[in-house]
Amino acid sequence: MARKACHFLFFSTLLGASMASELNSTIATVLIVGNSTFRSPNRTFELGFFCPNAGVACFLAIWYASLPIRTVVWVANRAAPVPRRPGSPSALLTHPDGRLAVADSSGSFVWLSDNPRPASSVRLLNSGNLLLLSPGGATVWQSFDHPADTWLPDMAVTPSRPLVSWRSPSDPSPGLYSLRLRGGEFKLEFSGSASYWSTGKWTGKLFAGVPEMTVQYIYNFSFSDPFGPNASFSYSVVSAPTEGAGPVLTRFVVDSSGQLMQYIWSQQAASWDMFWSRPASVCRVYGRCGSLGLCVGGLRPCDCPSGFRPADSAAWSSGDFSGGCSRDDDFLCYADGFKEIGAVDFDGAVTVEISGVSRSSCEDSCWRNCSCFGLNYDSETSVCRNLYGNAYNLRNSTDSRIFFLRVSASMSDNFSKKSKATWKKTMIIAISCGGLSAILGPIALLVVVLIRNWRREGKGGGEEDEGAFSNVKVFTYKELLAATRGFSKKLGHGSFGAVFRGELPDSSSVAVKRLERPVGGGGDREFRAEVRTIGSVHHVNLVRLRGFCSDDPHRILVYDYMPLGSLSAYLCRDRRLPLSWAASFRIAVGTAKGIAYLHEECRDRIIHCDIKPENILLDGDFTPKVSDFGLAKLVGRDRSRVMTAMRGTRGYVAPEWIAGTAITAKADVYSYGMMLLEILGGRRNVEASAPPEAEDGWFFPHWAARRIVEGEVAAVVDPALEGEYDRGEAERAARVAVWCIQDEEAARPSMGTVVKMLEGTVEVTVPLLPRLLEALVAGDSFPPVGGISSSWSGGRSDGRSSAGAAESDRIGEAESRTSELQNLTS
Repeated sequence: MARKACHFLFFSTLLGASMASELNSTIATVLIVGNSTFRSPNRTFELGFFCPNAGVACFLAIWYASLPIRTVVWVANRAAPVPRRPGSPSALLTHPDGRLAVADSSGSFVWLSDNPRPASSVRLLNSGNLLLLSPGGATVWQSFDHPADTWLPDMAVTPSRPLVSWRSPSDPSPGLYSLRLRGGEFKLEFSGSASYWSTGKWTGKLFAGVPEMTVQYIYNFSFSDPFGPNASFSYSVVSAPTEGAGPVLTRFVVDSSGQLMQYIWSQQAASWDMFWSRPASVCRVYGRCGSLGLCVGGLRPCDCPSGFRPADSAAWSSGDFSGGCSRDDDFLCYADGFKEIGAVDFDGAVTVEISGVSRSSCEDSCWRNCSCFGLNYDSETSVCRNLYGNAYNLRNSTDSRIFFLRVSASMSDNFSKKSKATWKKTMIIAISCGGLSAILGPIALLVVVLIRNWRREGKGGGEEDEGAFSNVKVFTYKELLAATRGFSKKLGHGSFGAVFRGELPDSSSVAVKRLERPVGGGGDREFRAEVRTIGSVHHVNLVRLRGFCSDDPHRILVYDYMPLGSLSAYLCRDRRLPLSWAASFRIAVGTAKGIAYLHEECRDRIIHCDIKPENILLDGDFTPKVSDFGLAKLVGRDRSRVMTAMRGTRGYVAPEWIAGTAITAKADVYSYGMMLLEILGGRRNVEASAPPEAEDGWFFPHWAARRIVEGEVAAVVDPALEGEYDRGEAERAARVAVWCIQDEEAARPSMGTVVKMLEGTVEVTVPLLPRLLEALVAGDSFPPVGGISSSWSGGRSDGRSSAGAAESDRIGEAESRTSELQNLTS
């Protein structure tokens, strides 16, 4: 990027003199006053005053000059805004110390630069860096050494130069979140102390927790003295813009939401494209919703529990939720009770654990201490946990304990029970002691009203379920028995049970999955918690859950019906017509988007664990819908790995799963890559047919991966298309597939990156040939990958071909991991 500088054209002597009289006779050179601005030589950046918050306060700032959306990248006087009064704020160089100053309309300084030597001139570079220069031309101060919330190309971040968020989207004053370089890794921190996300340590090429850095698209990274006191990390843009298009505009921002976001300006859309963000869910940002705030995600991510209100309603409406929630009533402490909120997770609380006590004793121990805000109680182990301090970001999590919040007595669970008992006693006394003839009519009416109220308060399902499951319908077993005509029309058999076609009373078609075993082996509460989470997940590329049935012993899920069936039907050998390339590529991209949503945008990350063509369903226009998500295991975002006894399907299982080690979302990436090879080739990976040039031990994924790495993508594409396909899309899809099936998890892209690769917004380089596939076909001892170390023979002794056996067999529990590996790829 060019670094031609621009000396500011200072205002006239008359203007300088008039301002000097207002500055207590200080001799100064005025640079900017009121609405005047200066631009960098290539007119990319502009320096001037901007006044958010309806013009109440003004700030000296740098922003992109030519964009229709004002995007501020640096603010000088963040902690000292200029009040909007009659007159204009100004920026000037003071003499004799030569510091950059911001003055209000009365001439009083509200901000001064800290340059150690006097400056005589100012430059705004094309990079967005504002320089103060000495009379000899040396830099004595620069804005890049004092970053705000934005990290621009060529700006170095050091341990002493953190990026600090805005207070809210409309308030640039220093916020609660910062990105800091500590010990060879970047950390997002709350109030400079509580860390809630990290890049992981620098490996020499990338940060261990940011595998996306393996995809070189427009950046070069530079890290000097990574683990020393003078550590400095920067990035630069390497992609040259097309002729006449201007420079590539990109930035990283510590958003006021607490997320680190990467943006690139899209000329076509005339807007910023967010390419990457961490944490992927705003509900994983520490303290985002303040104490006792509910994190619900979306455009307004925070809410307050029933009986609570925002502690600072003005800040809350502006997007600053850090004040959290407070009770509606006056806090009386000893007049309180407890209300069940559900299985929720939260941050920041101090836990005091008491063992071997009853539920009432647990409540009493919290009730006696006014600083105790709630509790957890495990009835199976009789363990009580009283909670003190702050509970940030209350959020649904099926892996968490049931949380009881301290509320006013009138809102507590016990209040309704006591009220019910009191009313029952009143009714008995009234009927027994009164004259029946005089009071029978009124009492009968009162009985009806009270019984209805008691039922509303006491129901464990019914109306409570309707509220808890607002996104899904609660069906009875009898209703689904009628809808499926006695479960007579079987569509197939999935990972968890048989699927039947049904028709609801409104004539809409549904797919009814009758589960063969409780999800996760849990009881009714666990099942309902899983269903609640699945029902809250909505995306155009995910099959929608319509409802469920939990009438013991029946566990049934009701989904939208997909008229074109599963993708597997279009990849089998006896298919009638091949998919067009447009449909195939649409399925590939749409499926990737659906999985990316599960991994990166759900409140609780969902690892599918069984991505395969049978679980990709197609609606009437070949839009893919990922099915069976959420049934294997839900993983909280604060835990990236999960041990599971679940097994996927042969030909799609990642190597780390075979090793018995903990898996991450990258296991789904591997499965998607294997399936993408099938979509590309219009065939199953384990079909017996092989090309004429194939040698013994031929295995389609290895053969296809080698052709792709060698640049022979046309040899892999479905021959039934007869050359009618988009070469660019096919090459991208082919390379992405091989990147996805890399042996090491860190080498595989995230699903969000996969989407960008397929759509062409991220360059896809030539991948490496996975070593595991190479070794499997060669029959050699295969190299250690992700903790796997073994050797095996590639042949079979039962007389059947490897491919033929693979079509009919399914993975079972093998006696050793070696035989599991052989079954996986044979």
